[in-house]
Amino acid sequence: MNMVTRKEISAAATVSDPRWAAVLVRNPKADGKFVYSVRSTGVYCRPSCAARTARPENVAFHATPGDAERAGFRPCKRCKPDQLSLAGQHAAKVAELCRFIENAEELPTLDELAQRAGLSAYHLHRVFKDVTGLTPKAYANAHRAKRVRKELGSSATVTQAIYGAGYNSQGRFYEESNQLLGMTPTRYRAGGAGTEIRFAVGECSLGSILVAQSERGVCAIMMGDDPDALARELQDQFQRAKLIGGDAGFEQLVAKVVGLVEAPGVGLDLPLDVRGTAFQQRVWQALREIPAGETVSYTELARRIGAPKSVRAVAQACGANRLAVAIPCHRVVRNDGALSGYRWGVERKRTLLERETAS
Repeated sequence: MNMVTRKEISAAATVSDPRWAAVLVRNPKADGKFVYSVRSTGVYCRPSCAARTARPENVAFHATPGDAERAGFRPCKRCKPDQLSLAGQHAAKVAELCRFIENAEELPTLDELAQRAGLSAYHLHRVFKDVTGLTPKAYANAHRAKRVRKELGSSATVTQAIYGAGYNSQGRFYEESNQLLGMTPTRYRAGGAGTEIRFAVGECSLGSILVAQSERGVCAIMMGDDPDALARELQDQFQRAKLIGGDAGFEQLVAKVVGLVEAPGVGLDLPLDVRGTAFQQRVWQALREIPAGETVSYTELARRIGAPKSVRAVAQACGANRLAVAIPCHRVVRNDGALSGYRWGVERKRTLLERETAS
């Protein structure tokens, strides 16, 4: 076999490898997945390296920098493939900051975090959100809320729980307690006992619909075929709450929600009482940002909240949504566009999407 034929075979093998496409566009998302070596220079690089593109017949792919070095290649001085990528460096810094936030007696300021990371406050804010899907303040608040709930369940008094969660004053805690817990701390310790929730069941073109409202806003919108089953489900979700049948004035709220079901593209301009973990709330907020008439896949939704590997958790958060249509989890479909499970039935999901598309 002559030299030209060997080159042609080597070049064809490289060009047909899907990793070559990532090298050609210098895709930073491929960094960490493989490296490539260049026979003519004796170096190996990241896929995103800005060096001049090598001839494909001189290129070989390696799973790790170690593999490339064992094959006799040295790391490129430009892209430094033997070190953490920029994304990896950011992830490591953010992970360290998360541990710092979780162990801090008082919530650190953005400037304190930036100084610790060696970045500007603006840059840190952007990097932190890219890695976690939350701003540093939102992450700190979510962790503090978790500590508060834990302390309220184990401390002898509310005061002990307040200081155990890292607050240095009761006043500051009570300013934030309703937002953190959805109720007073005393009521939370009692399992939500005494919380009043008004509800009513109406009828719409998709069957029965139950609407419930706490003092903070609409806390449940559920659809089904059996009104009694919907009421039992509400009781199961708010076991310690005091459920009160809606009066004539409440019927106007139900009518607004029914109107949303009949024309889901209109939107619901009412306060919502959204209760869930920090991750669930990120998913639900992203759902509310999907325009009517459009759909996204679970994979795309996970990417939008900055958690591309959490597709299953995103699907679970969609399933945990108790505010039908108001938080439009019906706009999420499978990667192939097919309709997947919907808490209130796939046929209802199909109808809602058809109505949005037609409007």
